[in-house]
Amino acid sequence: MAHPSETGAEPFPDDRAEVPPPRTRVWRDGTLEKHDFPVAQVSDYLEEDGTVVWVDLCAPQRADLRVISDELGLDPVAVEDAVSRHERAKIDRYEGYAFLNVYVPRIEDGELALDEVSAFLAERALVTVRQGPGFDIEALVKRWDESPGVDIASTGAGYLLYHLLDLVVDRQLDAVQALDDEADDVESMIFDESSPMRDIQRRSFRLRKNLVALRRVALPMREVVNTLLRRDLRMVAPDLVPYLQDVYDHTLRVGEWTDSLRDLVANLLDTRIALQGNRMNEVMKKVTSWAAIIAVPTAVTGFYGQNVPYPGFSSHAGFIVSSIVIVVCSVALYAVFKFRDWL
Repeated sequence: MAHPSETGAEPFPDDRAEVPPPRTRVWRDGTLEKHDFPVAQVSDYLEEDGTVVWVDLCAPQRADLRVISDELGLDPVAVEDAVSRHERAKIDRYEGYAFLNVYVPRIEDGELALDEVSAFLAERALVTVRQGPGFDIEALVKRWDESPGVDIASTGAGYLLYHLLDLVVDRQLDAVQALDDEADDVESMIFDESSPMRDIQRRSFRLRKNLVALRRVALPMREVVNTLLRRDLRMVAPDLVPYLQDVYDHTLRVGEWTDSLRDLVANLLDTRIALQGNRMNEVMKKVTSWAAIIAVPTAVTGFYGQNVPYPGFSSHAGFIVSSIVIVVCSVALYAVFKFRDWL
């Protein structure tokens, strides 16, 4: 089974000059108060009442996380998971906060790319850690700014996390929809005799590999969302439960969709093998039929080649008779084979 790195997002460039700076936001009583302030001020804002803080780090090193770790008192094990690549999709609970790791899929030139995103969730703080720039953080910020219905002042950082998970699952649905369209194209190619067999095999293998990779990162999302929904853990505000339940339903849909597509691709491969066998049988019938047709003149000329007397021996009329026998028998066999659809 392929590791997420084999179909995941490309490693972030080593050139640290290309790494975007940390992004920060603070809401007070549900209203955005300030953004892009120094990370070292996070604890100062959290000491004030009615504030919710967000910090985003892109491709950080351990030193980059040291500041926010000191500000929020993060466990070194959680920090290690945040900077390590290719952690499995999961959620871990620590004292006073939770750590979760998810993957955001995208289709690029038919290949599935996976952007790894980690998050630290406290009561009034959310820290997102992206392993690369592939994940569109602006889409998440836009959701926060334009989505009504939930008061951030009453739900805290859980409101921010809900939109993050909702965006992740939506991207997974987009990816599985794209793979579904690809499956339709492969199905059309299989029943199109003009399609090169090598292209069908290549696209079928790529589709199956993408589905396996997507399923591996999508199925654990059920556990992540289900853990947040557990009332005994009280990780999110009760007002968010209906919204997270909707996200959970979408995770189930992604899992069921990927499973059905895997079965479809397997059936398509079986169908392709069956069609290949049928085509081979058709070819063999045609070759055998033509061989039978050619055998008639061969038998006639071979028999007469024994140089024994026969009607018309050593005369022009004998040559005409033998030629007529060859043509009549060959045409008769052709008509019989054509009638039986062997040709």
